[in-house]
Amino acid sequence: MNKKHLRYAAIAFVIFYLWTDPQAAADVVNNTIGALGDAGDSLSQFVSSIGT
Repeated sequence: MNKKHLRYAAIAFVIFYLWTDPQAAADVVNNTIGALGDAGDSLSQFVSSIGT
């Protein structure tokens, strides 16, 4: 199986997941965005502490 087939399989899985359980998919997106925001805050605090 090459990369093209894996990409199509991943897209199909995401569509299936969104179709069968949209609330859980929304929770995953919200949690991911929250984690990225926390990581950004932590990085900002780290860079700020280096400058002082």
